[in-house]
Amino acid sequence: MALLLDVGPSAPVITRGGSDGITIGLVNNMPDTAWEATERQFLALVRAAAGKTPVRLRLFSLTDLPRADHVRAELAARYSDLSALLHTRLDGLIVTGTEPRAASLKDEPYWASLATLIDWARHNTVSTIWSCLAAHAAVLHADSIERRPLADKQFGVFDCEAVSADPLTEGVGSRLVVPHSRWNDLSAAALTACGYRILTRSAAAGVDMFAGPQQNGDSLFLFLQGHPEYEPGTLLREYRRDIGRFLRGEQAHYPAPPQGYFNAEASAQASAFRARALTERRADLIADFPMRALEAGLGARWQRSAVGIYEKWLDYLGERQTDRRTKTISPQRPPRRDWPAAAMHQAVEGSSAG
Repeated sequence: MALLLDVGPSAPVITRGGSDGITIGLVNNMPDTAWEATERQFLALVRAAAGKTPVRLRLFSLTDLPRADHVRAELAARYSDLSALLHTRLDGLIVTGTEPRAASLKDEPYWASLATLIDWARHNTVSTIWSCLAAHAAVLHADSIERRPLADKQFGVFDCEAVSADPLTEGVGSRLVVPHSRWNDLSAAALTACGYRILTRSAAAGVDMFAGPQQNGDSLFLFLQGHPEYEPGTLLREYRRDIGRFLRGEQAHYPAPPQGYFNAEASAQASAFRARALTERRADLIADFPMRALEAGLGARWQRSAVGIYEKWLDYLGERQTDRRTKTISPQRPPRRDWPAAAMHQAVEGSSAG
């Protein structure tokens, strides 16, 4: 097994550049209803991308995220907090987003901790992946780039293309497939004006993946507005959650279905439930949502792209580790593996956390 998971606050301190493979941290900021699924998704994806490369991974969380007491207790048994992370040196770090609660990210209760993490990661990792809201927070803290609210949720599976020649996208071909689920966006013009490199983008969803400017010795910051780690049913669960909010009167409009996600039969079933919900709007109607029928037609056509992104990232970490051992600097050294030639979703789905 290429992935070794160190769990609990008593897990051994990890130092980067070890001889036993690559060391990675996962800072899981997702809310109470999603943190377990998010952990499972990232661990499965890293395992599928690692191949034969040994990867040691440790779990972290921010203690000032709002949590129910029972969730906080579960996390305490398996996750270390920010204070432990700040005394750790890693090859790579993955920082997830979370569901926003405030209009401004700087008003979120965890903002100070997240800002501390951003500053720490710049000098204590080889590379860090910032996912969705974490990407928005990182560019806001570093360069005062404000995210822009969207008129409607950017929700679905979108075709993206590589727009910059870069080792991280070398061999990708003309198109990636990436799920997106967000209410906010970042301006490509604002990013490039501050030195960020747009790596992939979608004609429909805008900027997808981009990389931060680097000073000598800084970590490579890789930003993902999308969610390549998603499982086949993740967007469906989000869609059902948002419908439930509409039925309970917590949001005014019935949510649009995820784009590029349902086949024709599933789209017809989703439309039929929408028609019923608009005429019978009541909270208990969510029990009749055709979850199983919709799940039956789902695929995960983005998982080949997901594995490719993380393979390239792990290869980058491995190459930098080699450079440190040999005391050479080769910032443009191409990653070793070619882009996956075949769908990888079975490798991802067959993995388990632990």
